[in-house]
Amino acid sequence: MKRAALGLLLCLLAPAAMARELLACGHPSYPPVSWHSQGQLVGLAPQVARELFAELGHEVRLLVLGNWKRCLLEVKQGRVDIVVAAYRTREREAWMGFSQAPLVADPILLFTRRDRPVRFDDWDDLRGLTVGLLLGDSFGERFDQFAARHLNIEWVSSGEQNFIKLAQGRIDFMPVGLYSWTLQNRRFGYDQLIVQQPGELVTEHYYLGVRREPSLLALLPHLDQRLRELAEDGTLRRLDEHYSARYLAEPHRMPSLYDPAP
Repeated sequence: MKRAALGLLLCLLAPAAMARELLACGHPSYPPVSWHSQGQLVGLAPQVARELFAELGHEVRLLVLGNWKRCLLEVKQGRVDIVVAAYRTREREAWMGFSQAPLVADPILLFTRRDRPVRFDDWDDLRGLTVGLLLGDSFGERFDQFAARHLNIEWVSSGEQNFIKLAQGRIDFMPVGLYSWTLQNRRFGYDQLIVQQPGELVTEHYYLGVRREPSLLALLPHLDQRLRELAEDGTLRRLDEHYSARYLAEPHRMPSLYDPAP
């Protein structure tokens, strides 16, 4: 009897014994999915990641690592455990496991200056143009390959830098997710200068990702189940609305469009 009781106690203690602090990072300027705010990583994806891993007994420490490329590099090199939200690409799947269930769908549109529209009936219409991209950005394998071969790419560290460069006419267009664009444009106040072009580039999805360590990959089935439940009961939609409102309510100093963009 004592042996059975001891066995039961050890089973109950096993998850706690395996619990550990996990390090997580995310996109620094893609509200409401994730963004840096007052030295913290906030948004829909950081909250979901923290809560889902807590259900498994793990504490998640959210890191602010500068730019998006740095976040991905830290996971690739094994120093960070979780990317709270990222597109799935073949290159990333070599060193990161992804949930099957997405956090959000992300229709990608093209934006230009109002007085310098870009015709976009086919991807070939973009050949030779200059695009602004954030360091580490991907818009799916097809676009990434097209951009590398046929576009002039100017890399920046923040979304705001991209908005300024486009407003100044230093790039021809930028691709941005519809929902993030709506928030950032309202906050930056560039709607008189920057407009959406007709046509959708692609629709991608943000997934939760973990580095390819067996103990982390083993958690993905639970994460998938919970993500599906959060989508079905409306939790993800409510978090989207909550963090959209939070982003717009944050104080923001408008930069001068006539100052050089970094």
